[in-house]
Amino acid sequence: MRRLAISDVLAGLAVAGLILPEGVAYAGIAGLPPGRALAAGIAGGLAYLAVGRSRFAVLSPTSSSAAILAAALATLPGGPAERTGLASALVVAVGVIFIGLAAFRLGSLSGFVSRPVLRGFAFGLAVTIIVKQLPKLFGVTVSGGPIWSIVGGLLATREGWRIESLALGMLALGLLLALRRVPRVPGALVVLAGGIALAFAVDLPAHGVALAGPVVLAMPGFAFPIDFATWARLMQLAAPIALIVFAESWGTMRGLALRHGDTVSPNRELAAIGVANVAAALAQGMPVGAGFSAGSANESAGAASRLAALTAALALLLLGLFAGPLIARIPDPVLAAVVIGALTHALSPAPIVTLFRIERDQWIALAAAFGVLGLGVLNGMLAAIALSIAQLLYRLSHPSISVLGQVAETRDYVDVAAHPDARPLAGVVIFRPNAPLIFANAEAVLRQIGSQARAGSARTVVLSLEESDDLDSTAAEVIGEFCAALGKSGRYVILARVHDRVRQVLAAAGQGALAGAATFSVADAVASADQSSVSPAAGDI
Repeated sequence: MRRLAISDVLAGLAVAGLILPEGVAYAGIAGLPPGRALAAGIAGGLAYLAVGRSRFAVLSPTSSSAAILAAALATLPGGPAERTGLASALVVAVGVIFIGLAAFRLGSLSGFVSRPVLRGFAFGLAVTIIVKQLPKLFGVTVSGGPIWSIVGGLLATREGWRIESLALGMLALGLLLALRRVPRVPGALVVLAGGIALAFAVDLPAHGVALAGPVVLAMPGFAFPIDFATWARLMQLAAPIALIVFAESWGTMRGLALRHGDTVSPNRELAAIGVANVAAALAQGMPVGAGFSAGSANESAGAASRLAALTAALALLLLGLFAGPLIARIPDPVLAAVVIGALTHALSPAPIVTLFRIERDQWIALAAAFGVLGLGVLNGMLAAIALSIAQLLYRLSHPSISVLGQVAETRDYVDVAAHPDARPLAGVVIFRPNAPLIFANAEAVLRQIGSQARAGSARTVVLSLEESDDLDSTAAEVIGEFCAALGKSGRYVILARVHDRVRQVLAAAGQGALAGAATFSVADAVASADQSSVSPAAGDI
């Protein structure tokens, strides 16, 4: 037990060494003082430990939430000081959204943003953040905006590029990438320590190399807006931040839990992340989430319990209280290198190449990536959400329809298009919609099935509803109309593989006879048809 505790403490110290430089850099992405990142990591991390249950998750500022926060703050009225003052209120709104989702047990909403969309978004976000770090590497100031504006501004200031700043940043980045080959060495902390030592030895500002500036852990302030219109706007801006924080956090928590046989509840973690963000806001911090880099570092450092996360939060507190003068001397190009190094994994094209290889969702992922690059982080995130929902609605409203045939003399019925050995039955045609029947697709699907049934000579039509475990009122009504229409053309419809809930809905909707004749299997439906028309000879479909 003592050995495990020591291992957790060492893991927590290693994680603090990662969170510190990344947090300071992410504060720069959001346009906030570095102290706000430390405050968020401390307050948010401690609050999560009181509610959350993941033993590997470490809540701290993340690059994606920082980028979306910056984009959200840019849309608010007033100058930089006023927007910075609204940042805490915006983080509170993020926390309130999480707590509200947890109260209504809506943890499953994370699945509404598909993984291909998240991968495309992550790629576009990584490119955007890296481009925004380039002015720090070159030692110039460029106004914000879309990435092409930043690139244009960078080129326009090329006469002011500082070679010393670029050389220092590239050296730091090269060292970071090299230290990745030694997993137990906190590369970011080593690089930062080297940058601080160099700042003490050399007057870097005199050579055009900017420093991070003072880090202050201020007492919490509570100057939140009180008017409804401002809060309504903040809730709108907080929604995409909350979504990307939960998608990133839940992906990290669930992946680590599965790898170690742990169990985590999405609704409990929603509440924990919400409480953590409210705590971060009250400490004048930034949005926090369970970032992949911090969680993976905690795991690889040998953490066995949540003592590691507690150690990391306390170590950050000590650093914030006593190491402020040292943090203030971190060179800006070194911070930019830390950000770029942390995001290089997101630039790998492998996940999108895999989508092209399996020929599924590749264009969705690319659209999400280009949405971020073309529309900006906030609008790109909203576009990615809309894309996910549109993809879901399209697939639900355009399901494929299979015609089933019998496998030899068995009771198995499979798609004849995919299984050449499956034989259709004379006098019977079997259809299976490959998606649940709902209001959005029932009429179109059954119209298509009806047209195919009338075009053939089969007098018995079997409709397999195995994909539908329930029916809404529209689907129940359309099924009744479908059966009545085919009945007028001299065809008899039998519903197969009907779930109990579907039977209940049909009976309640006045389709009692249809529900009563429904079967639990396709084979039973075939057996209940006219036996003279079901010999396994080839039939006309």
